[in-house]
This record gives sequence, C-alpha cells and structure tokens, in this order.
Amino acid sequence: MTSKTLKVEGMSCHHCTEAVSRAVRALAGVQNVEVDLNKKSAEVRYDETRLSEEDLAKAIEGEGYTVVR
Repeated sequence: MTSKTLKVEGMSCHHCTEAVSRAVRALAGVQNVEVDLNKKSAEVRYDETRLSEEDLAKAIEGEGYTVVR
C-alpha cells in the first residue's frame, strides 16, 4: 500500500469534501481517504499495483476540482 497526499483546489464546503471522498473511494484499490478542507488536501492510501496517482487525480478532477501537481 502507498499513501499519497494530493493538493486539491476548489473545495469550499463540506459538500466538496464529501464529493472528493466519494469519487476517490469509488476506485478499486483505495483503502482509505481523508479529505481536509482547511489544508485543501486529500490523503489517500491505495494499492499502487491497481491505481496510479494520475487515476486519483482524474477521479477528483471529474468532480470539478483541480489537483495541483
């Protein structure tokens, strides 16, 4: 398992954090996700043999947020 913290721009409320959490949790291989509105980040623990950082970013960006790379 790998842990990665992604910087997420565009979140402004609890609904935003929930949307990001749901999008990431829906990916096969994600063990845990914690989204922090104040830090504008998403810490994700995932199976790197099944997912890449790019897969995580695409899921978040699909919800309308920006992952700062």
